[in-house]
Amino acid sequence: MITFHKNYFLLTLLLFAVEVGIALFIHDNFIRPYIGDVLVVILIYCFVKSFLKVSVNKAAIAVLLFAICIETLQYVTIVEKLGLENNKIAKTVIGTSFAWEDILAYIAGILIVIVFEKVLRKKLQ
Repeated sequence: MITFHKNYFLLTLLLFAVEVGIALFIHDNFIRPYIGDVLVVILIYCFVKSFLKVSVNKAAIAVLLFAICIETLQYVTIVEKLGLENNKIAKTVIGTSFAWEDILAYIAGILIVIVFEKVLRKKLQ
């Protein structure tokens, strides 16, 4: 079950760099809140697939459930409850505000993963 897949790991690094760039340099009302959320689940999926030999569906569902759990923690204001409201990293990683739109963005990101993995990858082989 443990493995190392170089291509997924390289995609993880690339997506991480893009996410950091978005977080540091883009302060708009579309790319940062929506595209960033779509990309973050793809990043987490690639990270999981870098080290675990697990099916596309299992990895995609696990990542989606994880993202929804994080969003739910935002709903219950976990950052404040943990006393981390002054910690910029915690606020950035966990987030501070619940939004249904974020969950829709996570679903969109996972759908992109599934389409790529199931449809496009077969065409590329």
